[in-house]
Amino acid sequence: MKIVHISLCLTALACLLSCREQAPAPGEKSAAEPVMKYGVTVQSGPMDSILLKDYKPASSLVVPRTPVGKARFPVIDVHTHSDMNGVKTADDVDAWVRVMDETGVETSVVFTGAVGEEFDRQAELFLRRHPKRFQVYCDLLTEGIDAPDYPQRAVKELERCYQKGARGVGELSDKGAGLQGGQLPRDKRLHVDDPRLDPFWEKCAELKLPVNLHIADHPSCWQPLGPNQERTPDFQHFNLYGMDVPSYEELLASRDRLLQKHPRTTIITCHLSNQGNDLASLAKALDRYPNLYADISARDYEIGRQPRNASKFLASYKDRIMFGTDMGRDNEMYLGWWRLLETPDEYLPGRIWWTYYGLELPPEILKSLYRDNALRVLNWK
Repeated sequence: MKIVHISLCLTALACLLSCREQAPAPGEKSAAEPVMKYGVTVQSGPMDSILLKDYKPASSLVVPRTPVGKARFPVIDVHTHSDMNGVKTADDVDAWVRVMDETGVETSVVFTGAVGEEFDRQAELFLRRHPKRFQVYCDLLTEGIDAPDYPQRAVKELERCYQKGARGVGELSDKGAGLQGGQLPRDKRLHVDDPRLDPFWEKCAELKLPVNLHIADHPSCWQPLGPNQERTPDFQHFNLYGMDVPSYEELLASRDRLLQKHPRTTIITCHLSNQGNDLASLAKALDRYPNLYADISARDYEIGRQPRNASKFLASYKDRIMFGTDMGRDNEMYLGWWRLLETPDEYLPGRIWWTYYGLELPPEILKSLYRDNALRVLNWK
């Protein structure tokens, strides 16, 4: 009897310990308790093993689809890249022009990303064959930025590129590492508000050369990667969280200091100045700095997910926003932009998982965005 009694006690103790281990913490649900989401009981199944990056749901939604074969007005694309568009030969340039003709793009502004001999080569490549279809922009000389004569050399190279056909500068990019790129210590980096660049910005104003500027990046880049990261894994290599770079706010402040210090210099900030997620904040900057403009390049996902708000913004600042792509030179890419901007279509497929909704911009806003602002602001001499 004594042995049986001890055995029963041990069994009871084991059960007690097991119950304590399985008991949920305060506020937690028991594993056996069903999880409810919006009135539906969540159940396990084959979908549990699908990775987020592989989830591409096929929509059953049946909605009107408006075919758009060509832009409603002739378009000036103020943001393209020679390297991104794979342009290396005269045949490549001709092929690009054919796509422009098919889709309604009259002129493309090409960022060569070059100075010196490479800029000269690209200027010749684009302008000799199709001088009325392209503008070419040069880069900023960033060699020897610590030398005493750097400001003068940067200005001299700008003037030389201008004589060779440059009609603007850019895309100059500072996401925190500085305009010269690389891995320099913070106190060695060249930012847009650096006094060494003052003569350069003033020469841009004198020559009436607009500057396309990429300051900061999408604000999600400063948030940790993980299940709450806003953009899809395709963009994870842009992430800056935990890196030795200034904050998003600090970089935008450097833009503002540049605009205030050089009011005669025309600055076109690309990608809606990386404030497309908060158009009210961009509106404040546009109100404060008359020399600030913006393009919508590569921010289809920002305006497409907030069509009513974006439409009001584009109407309010119809003289300050320009059209740009920054997404290659594929025919379907251009047609996707026209459908987004010109039609009322809903639930358009987006390129970073978010779906878009057409803005159906009125003709006067569309014409300003597509063409009129660029005709007024860019250097056409």
